[in-house]
Amino acid sequence: MGNIDGNGANGRAKEEEQDGVSVHSPCKAPPSSASSISKEHAQVEIELRLLEALEIYPPVKLRGIHRHFVIYGLMEYLRRSFDRQFSPDEVLQLMDRFYNIEMLKPDDEEAEMLNREEDFSLPQSYFEKEEA
Repeated sequence: MGNIDGNGANGRAKEEEQDGVSVHSPCKAPPSSASSISKEHAQVEIELRLLEALEIYPPVKLRGIHRHFVIYGLMEYLRRSFDRQFSPDEVLQLMDRFYNIEMLKPDDEEAEMLNREEDFSLPQSYFEKEEA
């Protein structure tokens, strides 16, 4: 049973040691990890900015009539911080890492109440004060 590439153990030694440093050495990161580290750093930076934005736009307000305004505020905060657009879905995905977004979504009863229209009229006591 021989090695397919014909280099045997000698080939593995060359692979493990390049430029006098082992490819497994902590001094030299694998080539693909440099881009993944920068992606992780960028992701952490976005998450930190989101947490800063949540001080201004509290997540509890996502559960009510202010929901769309809060999402828009978070989108704008992130857009100004990173000079790029963020979609509402991206913002909700980011928030889902910290909060259970399903619990913040309005239930059917609340949605029905928010969509119900009623005629508005001032109370009769308002007109009585005006006449006096």
